[in-house]
Amino acid sequence: MMTDLPLARGTLTPDRPLDALTWLRVGGPADWLFQPADEDDLADFLRALNPAVPVFPIGVGSNLIVRDGGIRGVVVRLGRGFNGIAVEGDRVTAGAAALDAHVARRAADAGLDLTFLRTIPGSVGGAVRMNAGCYGSYVADHLVEARAVTRGGERIVLSPDDLRFAYRHADLPDGCVLTEATFRAAPGDPDALHQKMADQLARRDETQPTKDRSAGSTFRNPAGFSSTGQADDVHDLKAWSLIDRAGLRGHSWGGAQMSEKHPNFLLNTGGATAAELEALGELVRRRVLEDSGHDLQWEVIRVGDPLPDATET
Repeated sequence: MMTDLPLARGTLTPDRPLDALTWLRVGGPADWLFQPADEDDLADFLRALNPAVPVFPIGVGSNLIVRDGGIRGVVVRLGRGFNGIAVEGDRVTAGAAALDAHVARRAADAGLDLTFLRTIPGSVGGAVRMNAGCYGSYVADHLVEARAVTRGGERIVLSPDDLRFAYRHADLPDGCVLTEATFRAAPGDPDALHQKMADQLARRDETQPTKDRSAGSTFRNPAGFSSTGQADDVHDLKAWSLIDRAGLRGHSWGGAQMSEKHPNFLLNTGGATAAELEALGELVRRRVLEDSGHDLQWEVIRVGDPLPDATET
């Protein structure tokens, strides 16, 4: 592990276990965890850091599997100083560490409709990076601009065109850390918007294992064509239905399980390793491909190194 790091005003922690920082509660240590004090601190640190050292930003870990061997380099996690929310006219500006749910509620208080963010688990930085969406609305539909710091410490402003949004994807350079995003929102009655969010939460709780330890949807919904070339209605074809059809609802591997309630949710039932979670996910991908010809793609991000004796997939 490298020890010659630039000075910083924020917190630098060596050999920091990452399991407690992810919703699935798995993962080995980062060589270093950096929690910058503010954007100046982040920019100065990245500018002075050896360019050969990898940098990986994380949010609240709601869509992440960190492998059991951990992450080499510096993991950047934004906290206080990056979670402000401000409303001006029809625009809402939020720090990258602000929780999506908090942004939705603050916008509703101001009579602005960002209700699609309410049921998305995670923070604004992750929502932009993944073009998060729900109920037919996506970040791409609302984003005005995003601020970021590059791996070389340069502050940049990114437009939607720069980000080249796609399904569950935004085009960001490696090591680039999002720090803030501005959204445009349509007006609405605050009471009606809060009721809409309450209804969305109730619907989510009815259909998803919200009380279990998961990272949200495990696989992306297929893109309309199987590997055999047969067309499907993309609006009807869902990853969960393919997993269910392959007989994998509730299937387990060690401490990992595909949810009985919603088979596209990968669960840590208690004591699962990252290797077990990833192995079960790869088993699901193989079985679905054999059963239907669809090659499911991971929506959950998997990073880091496996242990030498990690479970084979």
